[in-house]
Amino acid sequence: METQRNGFKRESYILSVDVGTTSIRCHVYDKEAQIRGSCITKVNLLYPEPGLVELDPEELWREFVKVVNGAVQDSGLQMRQMETLGISTQRGTFTTWDRKTGVPFHNFISWQDLRAVELVRSWNNSCTMKAIHGVMMVLHFLSKNKRFQAASLIVFSTQHVTFRLAWALRHWKQLSQAVAEGNCCFGTIDTWLLYKLTKGLVHATDYSNASATGMFDSYQLCWSEFLCSLVSLPLSILPKVLNTGHRFGLTDPSIFGVSIPIMSVMADQQAAMFGECCFDIGDVKITMGTGTFMNINTGSKPHTSVAGLYPVVGWKIGPEVVYLAEGNAADTGTAIKWAQELELFSDVRETDAMASSVDNSDGVCFVPSFSGLQAPLNDPKACASFMGLKPSTTKSHLVRAILESVAFRNKQLYETMLRETCIPIRKIRLLEESGGAEETTAH
Repeated sequence: METQRNGFKRESYILSVDVGTTSIRCHVYDKEAQIRGSCITKVNLLYPEPGLVELDPEELWREFVKVVNGAVQDSGLQMRQMETLGISTQRGTFTTWDRKTGVPFHNFISWQDLRAVELVRSWNNSCTMKAIHGVMMVLHFLSKNKRFQAASLIVFSTQHVTFRLAWALRHWKQLSQAVAEGNCCFGTIDTWLLYKLTKGLVHATDYSNASATGMFDSYQLCWSEFLCSLVSLPLSILPKVLNTGHRFGLTDPSIFGVSIPIMSVMADQQAAMFGECCFDIGDVKITMGTGTFMNINTGSKPHTSVAGLYPVVGWKIGPEVVYLAEGNAADTGTAIKWAQELELFSDVRETDAMASSVDNSDGVCFVPSFSGLQAPLNDPKACASFMGLKPSTTKSHLVRAILESVAFRNKQLYETMLRETCIPIRKIRLLEESGGAEETTAH
């Protein structure tokens, strides 16, 4: 990458920022895709009450700016040499803010937050849902359209934005009043960052992020008017949905000293899929971090699942749309971290030796469901628990039970994906949240 100004050529570089659940990291890449500079900082999660998980929007913004400046400083380059900026973010974490002032009405509500669990439970058990299931069953019987069959089995989850946003609108009068006055903006983390980077000029997201909210119709590629109407979510507050490779705007020069084009915004799981070159039908990406996320490339058509896999847009570049089928086990890393906080072990590296020191778990079973159970069980009411505890149970038995349960959930999820999609696996990319990757090719 070279640019020419006043007859002189100069090298240019790409800024890439990832805002994850546990960290924000920025890399400076050169034209050979080599990292020239890096900076990382932790995400400060807030737990105001049991079950509530939040982030401070202004703090997140400050940390974002800090890691960008830190990465450029680490590279020994100048900000004016940065040709473009790309952003990937955790999905389903959202806030709302005043359209005129840009001041948030509340903290980010994380995708891990459980404040809407009772609302989700009441909807899943409601007469309205039973009626919808019944109508969809009839439509499937008449048309044999698998999409109607999937709709007849749908179960709402707290992981999607839908009911956490509905909860916020019901409980915060200032927010509902702003909506009534047309003075409210909604956004996931990517939308908030775009808004801040452009000083309020851009209120947008991309298809990959929108499709992961639960409010987006991946088949029609637009916000779902039916669902938003059903749950009383105002379409007026939602951002414009643009291509993943869209030129979203320029950063305001007051932020980094120069204006940098924002050339891509993408959801983190889809970005990992793209970054690992999973471009062909049957390519699989498995990320293990806070949760386990499995994605399979299904090509130009969304997969309709009857077992809880979710059809998301992988990316939309120009007219091309690539779809993924996604399943997740939300508490892979959460369960390990929880066990560490209980002092079952002090270092994660100890777990292998502890689990191997006993022949079995002594009949102890662990249910890793701090955020409910996802596909194929789809039970948002499931609670994490140990079963089969005895006086003879040791820490090693507990650790082995936790590791076995996590492994079982991952195996169960993978088998569901194979059975559901009926797509021959071409290759598998295994990633850890820290960035390591291994590849397995399936023939």
